[in-house]
Amino acid sequence: MPVTYESAVNNLLALGHELASNRKFDLAHMRRLAEALGNPQRKLQSVLIAGTNGKGSTAATLASIVQTAGYRTGLYTSPHLLRVNERIQINQEPISDAEFAVIYDRVEGCAHELVERGELPWHPSFFEMLTAMAFEYFASAGVELAVLEVGLGGRLDATNIVDPLISVITDIDFDHQNFLGNTLPEIAREKAGILRPKGTVVLLPQHPIVNETLGKEIMTRDAHAVSAVKHMPSMTPVAENGLSSRVAVGHNQFTLAVMGKEIKVDFPLAGRHQLRNLALAITTAEELNTLGFHVSAEDIGRGIRLVRWPARFQVIPPEDGFPEVVLDVAHNPAGAWALRSALSTFYEDRPLTFIFGAMRDKAIGEIADILFPLADRVIATQAENPRAASPQEIAELGARAQTDILRAKSVLEALERARMLAGSKGVIVITGSIYIVGEALGILARKPARQGA
Repeated sequence: MPVTYESAVNNLLALGHELASNRKFDLAHMRRLAEALGNPQRKLQSVLIAGTNGKGSTAATLASIVQTAGYRTGLYTSPHLLRVNERIQINQEPISDAEFAVIYDRVEGCAHELVERGELPWHPSFFEMLTAMAFEYFASAGVELAVLEVGLGGRLDATNIVDPLISVITDIDFDHQNFLGNTLPEIAREKAGILRPKGTVVLLPQHPIVNETLGKEIMTRDAHAVSAVKHMPSMTPVAENGLSSRVAVGHNQFTLAVMGKEIKVDFPLAGRHQLRNLALAITTAEELNTLGFHVSAEDIGRGIRLVRWPARFQVIPPEDGFPEVVLDVAHNPAGAWALRSALSTFYEDRPLTFIFGAMRDKAIGEIADILFPLADRVIATQAENPRAASPQEIAELGARAQTDILRAKSVLEALERARMLAGSKGVIVITGSIYIVGEALGILARKPARQGA
């Protein structure tokens, strides 16, 4: 009996979340699964992107640029906002339900046989299965470049069985310390696990301790480091264009010299922090030219304009009695600081109502200390996820911020309360876990008046 899309998704979800298990991460298991599939990852040319924050935005931007240059481009990211299909895309189109079921059946068949024969000690995890599915799908569909976002860390991540043309490292900060280490050097070493001997790595200067650690790892591997500093604008886009912050909200707009030409950048991912991700993507696109890909300055400009990466300071204008909404995934302290900076730039004089939820294993108290003081009120809620912190837990952990914290049992209830409380001039900010933001996006998309937002 053929596997259906619904059964495939349910079977994958039944495997549980990697972070909730006591298994040790081991690339040998992932390599064995890939070998049973015929090593589809070896049929792909790829770029591998690791980091704490910004790797998804960097990946989506690079994939859009390469697609614009005429290449069939795969994009593998995690987690998803609304549907698991979003994680596996070709030319910005998620894998179809039918293809998802077929690829799942193929990978599951191999996994089952390996466990039955004792060649794997246990069934591959949710993320290992999806990563193998992405490799198999991209290889079977003739993808010319796969842009791959590392799931967790780098060194032992399931994506790290590829041999990337280029490795990219985005900003590194504290997150998942129980898996990656309790210090920045420890975390940086794990991220640097995606570097290859004599390979190319694109990166930007960041925390001095991180710079020192990455420098040692690059030297150890005799890798070629390429700085993306040259593609950072010299001043804030708002000042450079003489635009008021209200006009610029939702976009980064400026001119930039790329490959000997001046292009007009209109980047639909807002916030100063996104300029770092953009610089990494542009620099990586330039490096691909040295490896046989043909990407022009015009391709880069157009690819930047066509990026689609929701819930990264995504602004939905006020409509039909519903206030302006900002959606942003800020699930760790570094992400919270980036959101705080963007809100202070664009909404300094507007009353803010936050809807916030997070997973229980996140630094909720620290995130609350950073973000909650900006808000007139916070509505604490929880996603439909067993790892989610309860509204009561969030209220207790966020109490130090001395902001009024209300509680809602669901994202839907939180949205209704926020709409009533924000007022016509207020702004609703939905943030924290990607699961909270994803549920909110789904609810907002079902409102008939908001389909075009």
